[in-house]
Amino acid sequence: MKKHNFYAGPSILSEYTIKNTAEAIKDFAGTGLSILEVSHRSKEFTAVMDEAQALVKELLEVPEGYSVLFLGGGASMQFCMVPFNLLKKKAAYTDTGTWAANAIKEAKLFGEVDVVASSKDKNYTYIPKNFTVPEDADYFHFTSNNTIFGTEVRFDPDVNVPLVADMSSDIFSRPVDVSKYDVIYAGAQKNLAPAGVTIVIVKDSALGNVDRAIPTMLDYRTHIKKGSMFNTPPVLPIYSALQTLKYYKELGGVKEMERRDLAKAELLYSAIDSSKMFVGTVEPEDRSIMNVCFVMKPEYVELEKEFIDFASTKGIVGIKGHRSVGGFRASLYNALPIESVKVLVEAMNEFEKKH
Repeated sequence: MKKHNFYAGPSILSEYTIKNTAEAIKDFAGTGLSILEVSHRSKEFTAVMDEAQALVKELLEVPEGYSVLFLGGGASMQFCMVPFNLLKKKAAYTDTGTWAANAIKEAKLFGEVDVVASSKDKNYTYIPKNFTVPEDADYFHFTSNNTIFGTEVRFDPDVNVPLVADMSSDIFSRPVDVSKYDVIYAGAQKNLAPAGVTIVIVKDSALGNVDRAIPTMLDYRTHIKKGSMFNTPPVLPIYSALQTLKYYKELGGVKEMERRDLAKAELLYSAIDSSKMFVGTVEPEDRSIMNVCFVMKPEYVELEKEFIDFASTKGIVGIKGHRSVGGFRASLYNALPIESVKVLVEAMNEFEKKH
């Protein structure tokens, strides 16, 4: 039975990426060696790193004066690397979910943190608006997509201080004006590659302006100078990331991915909004097109487990909601075909008619 993978991460990868990665595991670039055992200093892998960095710049139209890094440690490592490198006295953050809250906690180790807005009061079901970012902040940090709660900021904020964004779960799902940012970072395991590598886009001139000593591995300048190869990089995920980037380019780039993602989200949200059994958990104007969160209406809530079991008979996996929200979460990352969304919608309709 074909599986329809709605897991939030590690998540679905394109067949293109999986096929090419599998082949490289057996024989990488005609070397007779597996990508799992090849030297990261070899000319074959250096070419992979160079092409991956170049494709990120091409797909996101990264301007001059920025570096693209592939680092270990996950996006969670960036929660401390950002303030380590950028926070001199005070930084501004919005609290829009679990990962934003974790980033705030880490930043407080390095200086004053002004939480300029929070949606915690309503269990993170909306994106705060009409807040003010203090002009003396060293930077403003926001989480563009909140995987657990299903909210998303689908624009580049206009603020009068340097901008930093955690785009872990929606990078490459829309065009981004990179020139507005000092740092963009994203764990790979949503829209790019297997877990194990994090992409960081950093403005070179933003670095070297803090007085504190920065440990070598946590200094962005270390990795810029060494081309993301100061130490052995996560070779396999970077190779997979390159395959995904090539696939995005073949399909038509980020604008085409956005068109597809919007169509998938519209299909599922329309089904939820017209349902007598299911209901969305997020304010409509702030809904994520990557992570669709919904629950059973109160009179049907006892059927939630039965629906998950029913969906599994259709090959649908990964739709159980996070424990913070309950209900269901369908992650519609770039690699998920619209056919899988149609199967989910049909299952919802069939289950509703049954009850």
